[in-house]
Amino acid sequence: MNVDARSVVHSALGDESRLRAVDLLVAGDLTVRELGSALEMPGNLLAHHLKVLEEAGVIGRRESEGDRRRRYVTLRRDALDTLIPSFGGFTGSVVFVCSHNSARSQYAAAYWLAVTGDVAVSAGSHPSSHVHPTAIRVAAERGIDLSAAVPKGYESITSVPDLLISVCDRAREEPLPKAQNRQHWSIPDPVLEGDVAAFRSAFNDVERRVDLLIA
Repeated sequence: MNVDARSVVHSALGDESRLRAVDLLVAGDLTVRELGSALEMPGNLLAHHLKVLEEAGVIGRRESEGDRRRRYVTLRRDALDTLIPSFGGFTGSVVFVCSHNSARSQYAAAYWLAVTGDVAVSAGSHPSSHVHPTAIRVAAERGIDLSAAVPKGYESITSVPDLLISVCDRAREEPLPKAQNRQHWSIPDPVLEGDVAAFRSAFNDVERRVDLLIA
């Protein structure tokens, strides 16, 4: 990032309210309303601060794949580099959930096992009959075997995890299983796109977020 671009980011972060917003987004994605509530900030002022952060490339906003009236705000860490507090070093039991348990949550649990050696549970609010074939293909490209994986429902979660991570907007907006702590990762559903590129993008997003969590 050149000096001019870096100065824009520094300028955007030179306000206490915007720094607080960034800190809240380190752990996971939030809706605009949730950010406003956490910051105790009126909508018009929040809209101004989010515009400044978005124009500086610090955040992104995307429409929910579930409730189209919602927009999730996501922190763009590549624009911040080391300017934000680290959120990592998590240890404990973890559960990954999405709506169908056919791609994203399967990726997350399998990658978690691959890099930590600890088993992670994955489940779906409305589990599919099978893991998506393209999800299996893309996982295999990354050295992960999902050929024997079977989607499961929330009834498969037999204990309260230390951390539950929803990787799907629809699952997040429905009742979630009990957990000591929760995070949300707003990862687009690759099944909706259907092509290999979408599944690879979803895997890359999962990989990046897991690496940050355990770093």
